Amino acid sequence: MLTLYIKEIRSFLSSFIGYVAIGVFITLIGSFMWLIPSESTGTNVLENGFANIDPLFILAPWVYLFLIPAITMRTFSEEKKTGTIELLLTRPLSDMQIVFAKYLAGFTLVMVSLLPTLIYYYSVSKLAADHRVGIDTGGMWGSYIGLLFLGAGFVSIGIFASAIAENQVIAFIIALLLCFFAYTGFEYIAISGIFGKYDALVKSLGINHHYISMSRGVIDTRDMLYFLSLIALFNISTKLVLQSRKW
Repeated sequence: MLTLYIKEIRSFLSSFIGYVAIGVFITLIGSFMWLIPSESTGTNVLENGFANIDPLFILAPWVYLFLIPAITMRTFSEEKKTGTIELLLTRPLSDMQIVFAKYLAGFTLVMVSLLPTLIYYYSVSKLAADHRVGIDTGGMWGSYIGLLFLGAGFVSIGIFASAIAENQVIAFIIALLLCFFAYTGFEYIAISGIFGKYDALVKSLGINHHYISMSRGVIDTRDMLYFLSLIALFNISTKLVLQSRKW
């Protein structure tokens, strides 16, 4: 499994997908946080006058909504296109090991993309008027953990989309739609009031509900279990798709 994981990482980097993903993420987030005026977006850290990096955690999910499907769209679609999927399935690895290796490779890229943003924390903490108070470290780390879980969920959805689609573009579109619905779809349904007294329950099925909860700096086991269940659901679904090719 380690060999396949390393192969996937090399595949990401050799095709420049990894570099482009990280570069686009940092460029977009950095532009909105430091360059584009607040009167346009409300996310400029220098103009907002608050010692926090909340704009990062507001913008990042929306950037990941497009970026992660672009990263994962070739995970299995490329294998099908080149005909190497059958060879991959004959390796001495279980279907779950294959899925998990590809999933870990995608998640590793998400983690790497977040590392450069730590400089934003350092910059804002130095710019704070009162260095004794500084930035809300607890809330910041909670938001980072929530963002990692969100990214992990998107990766599992993206890999599932790549497994069911023969074409990379189709895989991207399916992943984008599924990620968007998982992130905000349940909230829109809850707001509509269709389910009456169960609207709160419907809202809790969405990613954003649990992401906001973790962003407060309190890591609730219910939020962690939600994300782990989401990841397991889509990874197992991907495994079932792979198994269907053997029938």
